[in-house]
Amino acid sequence: MMATAGLLLLSALAGDAPAPAVQATALADTHDALRTDLRLGGADIRVTLDAGQYRAGPGELVEWVRRSASIVADYYSGFPVSTVEVRVTAVDGGGVRNGRTVVDPSPRIRINVGRDASTQELLNDWVLVHEMTHLALPDVGRAHSWLAEGLATYVEGVARVQAGNLAANQLWREDVAAMPKGMPASGDQGLDHTHTWARTYWGGALFCLAADVAIRERSDNQRGLQDALRAVLRESGGMVASWPVERVFSTGDAATGTRVLTELYDRMRDAPAAPDLQDLWRRLGIRVDDGVVRLEAGSRQAEIRDAITQRPAPGGDRSRGN
Repeated sequence: MMATAGLLLLSALAGDAPAPAVQATALADTHDALRTDLRLGGADIRVTLDAGQYRAGPGELVEWVRRSASIVADYYSGFPVSTVEVRVTAVDGGGVRNGRTVVDPSPRIRINVGRDASTQELLNDWVLVHEMTHLALPDVGRAHSWLAEGLATYVEGVARVQAGNLAANQLWREDVAAMPKGMPASGDQGLDHTHTWARTYWGGALFCLAADVAIRERSDNQRGLQDALRAVLRESGGMVASWPVERVFSTGDAATGTRVLTELYDRMRDAPAAPDLQDLWRRLGIRVDDGVVRLEAGSRQAEIRDAITQRPAPGGDRSRGN
């Protein structure tokens, strides 16, 4: 029975996989686990599932891994690392739960999925995209975990919109609701010294959003944070390397022809500084009236907002209107 499922999976992936091209071997049944290998965008992704534990079939779970990896590979113009092991563990309930990404000594992702997870929950999942995004940033140390977690929090939504897995208006509505969590609270001592959950995840995400907007404003909307992150990945090799955080920002700044990342870090690292959110929404053409979020069209602000979630042209050409 497992051999038949594996052959069906192989046939489906080989015949209907979007770019980047995906190849898969048949699922191997080892009694307590199912294993398959995906080849995506030059990367080898080994997937291990708990056998016989999920309402969704093994093919749906492997497709969820493939889709998440493809979203990340598209955003970074290639999957961040050459090999990674994804270990999926069954837990009670539904949905996709928490995950963890480490290099020990090679890249590994551990992620928990509810036994009753539905096809729709797998389709809408952001957790695995978040974990795979970690692979693209070099290890910057615990003091800068706000950058690792904030970056993954910010990028997963943008990458999913670019891939057609999330609607742009939904992303901005979620950001308007969630970004205030990242604002400094009483006693805040800056991103490098305030390690609360809110400042680590959403303070880091707010840094990334503010940087993205500022880069686009200074570059006449020809460059954005995505260009900086692709350059960091190209030069570092991602999570398998260890870099000082200052090198991350200087590399990103060089790629965008600005000093946005370095300057913003200097303002936010040791002090409770944060962007004015109302001004930031205005600069993006996002209106918030009595809790209702409206996206304005036809303005320069709207062009910057839309450029953030627009998939880059092949070859990295970021020019608009071509």
